[in-house]
Amino acid sequence: MIQNKLLAKNLWDRFKSWLPWPSELTLPPRPGRNGAGRHEFIVIGLGRFGTSLAMSLTAYNHDVLAVDADMKRVQQVAQLLPHVIQLDATKLEALREVGAATFDTGVVCIGTDFEANVLATVSLRKLGVRRVVAKARTVTQQEILLRVGADEVILPEHEAGVRLARRLAAIDFIDYLELSEDQGVVELLAPAALVGRSLKETGMRQRYHLAVIAIRRSDQLIVSPRAEEEIRSDDILVVLGRISDVEKLR
Repeated sequence: MIQNKLLAKNLWDRFKSWLPWPSELTLPPRPGRNGAGRHEFIVIGLGRFGTSLAMSLTAYNHDVLAVDADMKRVQQVAQLLPHVIQLDATKLEALREVGAATFDTGVVCIGTDFEANVLATVSLRKLGVRRVVAKARTVTQQEILLRVGADEVILPEHEAGVRLARRLAAIDFIDYLELSEDQGVVELLAPAALVGRSLKETGMRQRYHLAVIAIRRSDQLIVSPRAEEEIRSDDILVVLGRISDVEKLR
């Protein structure tokens, strides 16, 4: 289908039939144009982070157009990604020609050239991309990118460090998914003080402002457990709320 569009004047016609992150980055789910749960992403900058992001989004069956100004880099990842083009994303018209404005989300992953990062972010915003996410290396860069129009700015190294520190410090945490700053879903071993008590008796909502959305018990998964459900030894609680509150629960 894509091959039939190669002669079209607008380069976007070459790519429009494709792919679908996160997230998350976690990009939040919303109705996609290509069917339920399917979205279109343009990922700018194919360093390790950008390439990994594009590959992961593609693996989740989303439509992804991967872009980099360096032809050598484009050639290197061409075997890993189905749709990759060489393009200077700091140029508004170049992005317009590939139909960047029609993508659901634009992610700018340029790490070494901050000026190019800002220009690409501004260009996506000018084109009316519905959601623009940018990568920053410092808090100052993050502030600047937010000011020039990014909807969200991530600091991958900082966030990875925070997640690792939480996992190392909170030994009862089995895993957790951060939904926003200090909000998330946490899997943890049931604290000994709660064993033998029902969820209602623990006062989890009133005392800790937490919701137990599931309990893993051996090979059984209890989803939306009843208030009368008694917590047993070795239960794994799946809890929604502020991670700082979960730490107090421990």
